[in-house]
Amino acid sequence: MKVVEDQVVEDDTCLQDDEESFFQDIDLLQKHGINVADIKKLKSVGICTVKGIQMTTRKALCNIKGLSEAKVEKIKEAAGKIVGFQTAFEYSAKRKHVFHITTGSQEFKLRSIHNFLLSWKTQLSHTLCVTAQLPGEDGYSGGKVIFIDTEHTFRPDRLRDIADRFNVDHDAVLDNVLYARAYTSEHQMELLDFVAAKFHEEGGVFKLLIIDSIMALFRVDFSGRGELAERQQKLAQMLSRLQKISEEYNVAVFITNQMTADPGAGMTFQADPKKPIGGHILAHASTTRISLRKGRGEMRIAKIFDSPDMPENEATFAISGGGVTDAKE
Repeated sequence: MKVVEDQVVEDDTCLQDDEESFFQDIDLLQKHGINVADIKKLKSVGICTVKGIQMTTRKALCNIKGLSEAKVEKIKEAAGKIVGFQTAFEYSAKRKHVFHITTGSQEFKLRSIHNFLLSWKTQLSHTLCVTAQLPGEDGYSGGKVIFIDTEHTFRPDRLRDIADRFNVDHDAVLDNVLYARAYTSEHQMELLDFVAAKFHEEGGVFKLLIIDSIMALFRVDFSGRGELAERQQKLAQMLSRLQKISEEYNVAVFITNQMTADPGAGMTFQADPKKPIGGHILAHASTTRISLRKGRGEMRIAKIFDSPDMPENEATFAISGGGVTDAKE
């Protein structure tokens, strides 16, 4: 959810400017000499913001039908005039608008792009579908969610149970969650084109994208060591797209993953010799990685083991009929 910490906003215009900085429409290029026809060509392949141009290579832009190298260079130059360098102070102010996600537990809070491991991940995904819609700090009024399901684990009835816990309307909660079932890794990637278009169409309305789980279809579509290199390349492309979507539209991305046995862990005397699927590519793409494990009784433990702005730490929570909640000692 949106957090504005220790910041004095003098008037509504200042806040509005910060919001619009996340959604600089590609139509702004017209002011810098780019014609409507070329802008339409960019939109046809899902590039709808100025930042989207910066996130796309010249080679990829040249592959768009009707765009020559000279046009691409002119487009890149125009985008650079709109979005360029900024001071660390300016960037710090923007970071204060990054969304924090409420999980339903006061001790267990999230933000940015995450990679969640182990069991209960789907329970957490369902809880986030509801909590992302709830009003929060600093005037946050709630937002919509997109849920991409790769393992056929999404259950609307769970959302109703969680909605009951927070005393919110069932129908409203379900209407605010866009759901899609992905059937192949290729289809999963294609769905991200729809996601980006929807985020642009309803700028600032969607606050969370969930993929449960990120690796399931890649494991099916690419089997054996002979296809490992291709699988990792495709996975890297998808994760790069997710990072760009998250930054471009100021949307939190929540991805879950699976664990597998680690044959080499015996040499390190690990108590629980498992490792996440996807290797270093998935690890490096995730801003914050958290593993989940079972504690005593009904207690569950979430442990941060990789984050750029949070120290290694643990939080306890529990799974109830109403989703993720605080653990009772």
